[in-house]
Amino acid sequence: MKPLRLSALFGLATLLAAFAPVPVFAQVPDMKIPVQKMDPKLHAMLPADIQAAGQLTSVNNGSFPPYEIAIDTHTLDGASADLGTALGQLLGVKILHQSVSGFSAELAGIQAGRFQMSIGPAGDFPSREKTHDFIDFVQEYVVFAVHKGNPQNINALADTCGKRIAVMAGGSAERVIKTQAELCGKEGKPALQVQSFSDQPSSILAVRSNRSDAFFSSQAPLTYFVQQSKGQLELAGVGRANGFENLYQGSIVAKGSPLGGAVLAGYQELFANGTYAAIMKKWGLEANMLKEPGLNLGGKAAK
Repeated sequence: MKPLRLSALFGLATLLAAFAPVPVFAQVPDMKIPVQKMDPKLHAMLPADIQAAGQLTSVNNGSFPPYEIAIDTHTLDGASADLGTALGQLLGVKILHQSVSGFSAELAGIQAGRFQMSIGPAGDFPSREKTHDFIDFVQEYVVFAVHKGNPQNINALADTCGKRIAVMAGGSAERVIKTQAELCGKEGKPALQVQSFSDQPSSILAVRSNRSDAFFSSQAPLTYFVQQSKGQLELAGVGRANGFENLYQGSIVAKGSPLGGAVLAGYQELFANGTYAAIMKKWGLEANMLKEPGLNLGGKAAK
């Protein structure tokens, strides 16, 4: 299945919302996030062109709730939006948002210089670190969203042979599920049908409309979607590796960009002054918190 075009992204998000109203996914929805004071030393770490412009653009590929909730192509809500606001205040620049179609377009846009960063978070893997740097600020887990009662008995990767599995195009889960599809074939088991979508809402919609048997993705956004399904969906495969070990996720910049050092230093301050913890608590993400941010932790963990 080909990824959906960006023009369909927000239409599908609207269609998903029609299935059930989307309330705020937060433990403390009214929590006030502290306003940051610009730090001249951190501002001086920014590349000269960003300092001169007074702004930078962070790219996303649509909704990845509760981190990224795309309101439109230039408006973002969620934990990552709050983190971006705080980071921008601290660095003394305005962080703008831009949505593109698919994760591959995100990476290509950053590498080509069309966008300065992606707040993400996105999976940090050694293969991706060859062309990009990751400033990791959360740890994630990859599980399945399935129909209530799990009628297809999908509890692990080995259970996906013969099933229709939705994934995000270009993401790490797509790579893992394609490897599993090859394994199903080698073992002579029923074929695994990989269904790749360009955004989270269309992926979960495929499950809710019975076009897919499960959606394989990060636990935090799947928890969000399950909570919005009014009992139609549930999580499966929780507590298993599911093809991943020590899955760190973070913001992305071009390989070797000095912006990476500024972002890391900014995150270190937000961790230290309690703003990071407040944002994660507001959006119900305490279980995904790291004790401290780090650069390219995924590659280090793989060694």
